[in-house]
Amino acid sequence: MFLIDCPWCGPRQQTEFHCQGEAHIARPKDPDALSDEEWANYVFNRTNPKGVHFERWVHNHGCRRWFNVARDTVTDRILAIYRMGEKRPKVKS
Repeated sequence: MFLIDCPWCGPRQQTEFHCQGEAHIARPKDPDALSDEEWANYVFNRTNPKGVHFERWVHNHGCRRWFNVARDTVTDRILAIYRMGEKRPKVKS
C-alpha cells in the first residue's frame, strides 16, 4: 500500500482511491464516422507499458474528485499528480 497525494485533500491511503484506466484518451469528434474496427480500437485497446503510465484516478472515499497520476508500473512509485485538464507533465522513471 502507498499514499496518494489528492490535489484537494492531501495525502491519503491508496485504499481511498480507485484507478479508472489510462488518462488522456480523447473521445472521437465524430463517432458515427468511425468504422466498427476504429470504434472497437477506441473502446477496448489501451497501452500497457512497463514503466511510466498516465492514469485517471478518483478519490471515491474522500472528495470524489478525479485527477491524473503518472505512475511507474514496475515500482508503483507515483511520479506526478495533476488535475484533470492539465497538460501531461514530463517525468522520468
